[in-house]
Amino acid sequence: MTSDRSYDLVLFGATGFTGALTAEYLAAHAPPGTRWALAGRNPAKLEAVRERLAAIDPACKDLPLLHADTTDAPSLRAVAEAARVVITTVGPYAEHGEPLVAACARAGTDYVDLTGEPTFVNRMYVLHHEEAVRSGARIVHACGFDSVPHDLGAYYTVKRLPEDVPLHVEGFVRAKGDISGGTLHSAVGIFSDVPGMIRAERERRRIEPRPEGRRVRISQRPTPRAALGKGWTLPMQSIDPQIVVRSAAALDRYGPDFTYGHFVAVRRLATAVGMAGGLLGTIALAQLPPTRSLLLRLRKPGDGPSPERRAEHWFSVKFVGEGGGRRVVTEVAGGDAGYDETAKMLAESALCLAGDDLPATAGQVTTAQAMGDALIARLVKAGLTFRVLSDEAV
Repeated sequence: MTSDRSYDLVLFGATGFTGALTAEYLAAHAPPGTRWALAGRNPAKLEAVRERLAAIDPACKDLPLLHADTTDAPSLRAVAEAARVVITTVGPYAEHGEPLVAACARAGTDYVDLTGEPTFVNRMYVLHHEEAVRSGARIVHACGFDSVPHDLGAYYTVKRLPEDVPLHVEGFVRAKGDISGGTLHSAVGIFSDVPGMIRAERERRRIEPRPEGRRVRISQRPTPRAALGKGWTLPMQSIDPQIVVRSAAALDRYGPDFTYGHFVAVRRLATAVGMAGGLLGTIALAQLPPTRSLLLRLRKPGDGPSPERRAEHWFSVKFVGEGGGRRVVTEVAGGDAGYDETAKMLAESALCLAGDDLPATAGQVTTAQAMGDALIARLVKAGLTFRVLSDEAV
């Protein structure tokens, strides 16, 4: 369907912080012969990115530069029609993302982003899933730290548990990192419209088919069932558990009754209390325009931690899966979650869609549903860790 396209990949947003890291990863790791291009609205900034990429791979000096602007629908349509896969790092996605999703769904073009915005993802399902199914486009949101380690980690854990039995999996996230301006602006956007987030979820539920003869759900327990060493846990309010249960709904391998719980894990009580207080404070400040503006001034889009800071960052997500008389503990781990590893996950997701032999899927799909084992293999080869820590009868 898309074999006659001019480009295998087009990256939209390479002049931003994470977009530039994604471009650098592609310059260093895209297979020889990959036909790719940069897209954006500022030719001078795109040329500057291309010059930096040429220092990584001299072949990038001839990288095509395409005009694309989220306010210019014809430019997005042209990009979508020229590409097999479009990568976008242009957020906040609730403000800028919908026109490109629409263009890709219409053109039958695969699409990946790194959004962690539930309202945006649910709205895109309502507005564009059916058209993407008709055109054959695979719309894959949340291809960065939100939510690749959690989605693929739960999938990896489930595959090590017995089949056709009820399964319960819990994820425990630990990380050391920093926040960029783009991530801050997206988070404040989420917190500022909680009623809109609830409405979007309800609209999706009204039209989304449920798995027949099976049940999947997010655990509502405030504390985990599993004990995992010393420390404290808090329910992690993110898009990740929603993505995990959508994979479970799509794939029979998750069993007839699947439950997932998602938690942040810390060593000290004071850290847990500080995190909970900081989250509640941020949500409160995001409700009013004056205080929301103050939050947004803390960092501008395009700002982010230095390479030296990122080199000190790490993440680990441990999963405890139980079912059919077995208990399996697994881990997904890597370096700087928010930026270096997110750029890697995003780029490898796009390369996977463009080049690997994958299950036949279309519409809004998850990384586990669309790419599964193929993407895990790519990420392991790229330096992330997927491993079994223990596997025992219970």
